Amino acid sequence: MSVVPVRAANPTIPRRRPSGWARFMERESTLAYLFMVPGGLVLLLFMAYPFLLGIYYSLTDKTVGFADFEFIWFQNYRFLLEDTIFLRTVQNTFVYGLVTVPFKLLLGLGMALALNQTFRFSRFLRAGLLLPWIVPTAISSLAFLMLFDSVSSPITWLLRDWGLIGAADRINFLGSRANAMASICLANVWRGIPFFAVSILAGLQAVSPDLHEAAALDGASPFQRFLSVTLPTIRNIVLISTLFSLIWTFSDFQLIYVLTKGGPASSTHIFGTYAYETMGFSDVGQAAAIALSLFPVLAVVGILLLRYIRAED
Repeated sequence: MSVVPVRAANPTIPRRRPSGWARFMERESTLAYLFMVPGGLVLLLFMAYPFLLGIYYSLTDKTVGFADFEFIWFQNYRFLLEDTIFLRTVQNTFVYGLVTVPFKLLLGLGMALALNQTFRFSRFLRAGLLLPWIVPTAISSLAFLMLFDSVSSPITWLLRDWGLIGAADRINFLGSRANAMASICLANVWRGIPFFAVSILAGLQAVSPDLHEAAALDGASPFQRFLSVTLPTIRNIVLISTLFSLIWTFSDFQLIYVLTKGGPASSTHIFGTYAYETMGFSDVGQAAAIALSLFPVLAVVGILLLRYIRAED
């Protein structure tokens, strides 16, 4: 049986080189940029453009219903330094953020550590953990509005049944500044715990059990294993979650607007609600200045925290 030899390719025929456009499209970096284009357009359209427009308006005396306006540069910001309601708003915002975020972090961390264990109905509880987070803020805020009602609050009924308050006593949860601030902080903590719990739980799933076993063989207690094994592993997740929660808490609007609308007597305003109220008076430039006043602080905190994470890594 004869074998037909395979004819070798003619080396004298030059290979056709791909065009410049084909070589450009074959690069991995090109594909990466193409995938980034839709997200970049969304960011430019819905984040960068409103942000830059807000900066532009904050330097003007723009009002609703009038096309003509003038540049007044930093007069809006200068006026805020003399506005007593704005100064109280700054205080309320920092109290609201710096009080609630630590509680959300600690309670979320404890819940994540508990749900990281395997027990009966653990998966069901992990799924139910997301319920406060996925429920629309307006709906959960209305539920808290009923809980904090000065006449028919179930909290007041429980305290009466337990004998902690008199039968005719009523707690005005939203009627004074102290009670209103405590009420909105409680509602914010309830809503924010699931975010920390789910984020930290995802990090705990990545901790190798072998590390805990090795530390236990060395005689480390559960608390020592948490400090030396678990906490360093989830450190970055905790820091990033804290940064996000701080930004979201400082820029909150729906919960406070539904519960107090900034009252009583503008005593629970934060930046979002005060800017919205000012917008209701048709002062667009002043409202933009209020909304942007906190941006430098959050930007500095975010940059410092991200630089710290990179330096540690």
